[in-house]
Amino acid sequence: MKKISLVIISLGLFCSFQMLAQTKAQSKEQATQAVNQVLDGLHESASQADLNSYLNAFTDTGVFMGTDDWERWSRPLTLDKYVAERFAGGTGWTYHSVERNINFSEQQNIAWFDEITVSKKWGRFRGTGVLINNDGNWKIAHYAMSVLVPNEAWEKVAEINIKTFAERAKP
Repeated sequence: MKKISLVIISLGLFCSFQMLAQTKAQSKEQATQAVNQVLDGLHESASQADLNSYLNAFTDTGVFMGTDDWERWSRPLTLDKYVAERFAGGTGWTYHSVERNINFSEQQNIAWFDEITVSKKWGRFRGTGVLINNDGNWKIAHYAMSVLVPNEAWEKVAEINIKTFAERAKP
């Protein structure tokens, strides 16, 4: 009788752990889908110059880092103002994600990502950032955009970079 009870308890525990693992996998899949929706929505709202949707993708204190050294826009003041001015004419900017990697904290309430985006006008970029899940809503806390430079072109780009920043520094 003890052996049967032990087998039943063992099977029960095994099934419980299997269900827990399956639930966690489904939860990560759902979180990945939600993060993808936020990031895809960010790019879509930018291409449509949809101010409210764009800003609503960020936390109330979210930050966007642009490609220039002075481009650090935080909510609500500088990012909201910059985006409102850029979208005022009804045009935004269009970048499409062609590759994205997403990771989650153990509690699955923080996500960090990297993505490669492409603009027909400007070429390839890398976006990296952090999203926070607050009451079931994923929002971007930090997004940083950088220009991708092929290694073969780096020397020419570095020369331009050094020259331009030196010219800016002149009084």
